[in-house]
Amino acid sequence: MIVVTGATGNIGRPLTQALAEAGREVTAVSRHTAAVPNGVRHVVADLAEPAGLKPALAGAEALFLLLSGDLHAVGAGPADIIGEAAAAGVRRVVLLSTLGVVTRPFGRTRIAMRELEDVLKESGLEWSILRPGGFASNALWWAESVRTQQLVAAPFGDVGVPVIDPADIAAVAAACLLDDRHIGGAYELTGPEVITPRGQTAALAAALGTPVTFHELTRAVAHAAMSRSMPGELADDTLDIIGSPSPAELRISPDVEQILGRPAHTFADWAARHVAAFR
Repeated sequence: MIVVTGATGNIGRPLTQALAEAGREVTAVSRHTAAVPNGVRHVVADLAEPAGLKPALAGAEALFLLLSGDLHAVGAGPADIIGEAAAAGVRRVVLLSTLGVVTRPFGRTRIAMRELEDVLKESGLEWSILRPGGFASNALWWAESVRTQQLVAAPFGDVGVPVIDPADIAAVAAACLLDDRHIGGAYELTGPEVITPRGQTAALAAALGTPVTFHELTRAVAHAAMSRSMPGELADDTLDIIGSPSPAELRISPDVEQILGRPAHTFADWAARHVAAFR
């Protein structure tokens, strides 16, 4: 049995579906009651209280570990989750980390994530680590303004990064959970092209078949908005990356294609699949 945390999100949902379609027994874990695919067991649990995961982990052989934003904050204790998994007899953990542990290793949130990676590596469990860059799905922050005003408002309009489709992250996670060849692998996950917020706006307009205007926000305004849904320090980290990406953050990684045998999806691919959210 495979346990998927964050199972109702934009990575966990397609991962849960893929594992179920592969014929695996799956337990989906989320903080709140939610619909899951037929045949999938659902357990409500909060990762901030690792002991509460015991019912979900009982009998599990593998765990996909995705931390919510608050568990990235300094002072959180996600390492205890790995301890609970080991105590329950889990054999393999696939951890969703971040590209920032490689490209910007000295920020406090990234130091905490690197420490969690090290705990996993030293746990005696089989492991794989996924290090994605920016998510294509962050464009959903613009959905309401596109629906109501045909407007995208974002900072750093002409600065791009190779954003990754969460569906590709889920597909890589499934491969790591199911295929022994990926044990001990740490994978950098990016999209196949660098794209700016203006470029994303154009892709959304093309998917919608209607004009969409781009408005550039100041960093301060963007930080205030982001801090409503994530720790302020994580918002600062994100803005540092998207505002001034390093050469390492601009690099297009081959890992998605090497693992999946196909190219990573473009932002335009993602926009076409999610166009209903912007109508």
